[in-house]
Amino acid sequence: MPPRARARSYDPAKTRTAVIAQLRQVRKAAEGLDATALDAPTRLGDWTVRELIAHLAMAVTSVVRLLERPAPPVREVTVTGWASAVAGHSGPIDEETRALAAGAEPGELLERAEARFAEVAAVAPADRLLAARVGAMRLDDYLVTRCVELVVHADDLAAATGVPVSHDRQALATATRVLADALAAKAPGGSVEVRIPPFAVIQCVEGPRHTRGTPPNVVETDPPTWIRLATGRLTWAEALESGPLTASGDRADLSAHLPVLG
Repeated sequence: MPPRARARSYDPAKTRTAVIAQLRQVRKAAEGLDATALDAPTRLGDWTVRELIAHLAMAVTSVVRLLERPAPPVREVTVTGWASAVAGHSGPIDEETRALAAGAEPGELLERAEARFAEVAAVAPADRLLAARVGAMRLDDYLVTRCVELVVHADDLAAATGVPVSHDRQALATATRVLADALAAKAPGGSVEVRIPPFAVIQCVEGPRHTRGTPPNVVETDPPTWIRLATGRLTWAEALESGPLTASGDRADLSAHLPVLG
């Protein structure tokens, strides 16, 4: 049994700043979209761009909504626990997203999300417990998950519209690390080293543990490619063929362990 990895910590102040910064990048990209662009399809089932933007706004306004509810008694879920459980709540998330998209224009939703976050979420105590869908979480942990949502779906928005959406560096680093740690939790072990420079290095997959020198099994890629792999936007074979992914060693094929986030 490999030793248990120490939970990664995130600076609450930097995380809050990253949430706002990434939301602003989304707002900037969405400003020039006309009705035709908003009704265009996305790679997320039958969601249109309009619904995708509503979901991005909801990722942020959910913080405010949860802060307005009574705090649960004890913490139940960490960031890694969220990553493994969130796919099981896709039904209610889809329903709420569609209702939100039908009730207001995308630009209004994003503007309101930023304003309410600055008013409520940006000043709440980091250890405040929230009754999240997946279980009770600390506010600072939940904000980390908001970085993941914003980065992943900003990439979806760029893919659907052809409009580049920049990633805030802190938000991108946070999303990269969360999804790397989710892989380490899903496939525990020390036989494969996964490198996602400049943000993360983890070991995973059962087998002989590497302790010194050059690891026999190494996977390396860039953060955007890793995020697409970890969320099922890109397959292992596609990433190998296109070049951003390299894998060496008998155990370096991680396709059986991906995606880690639905």
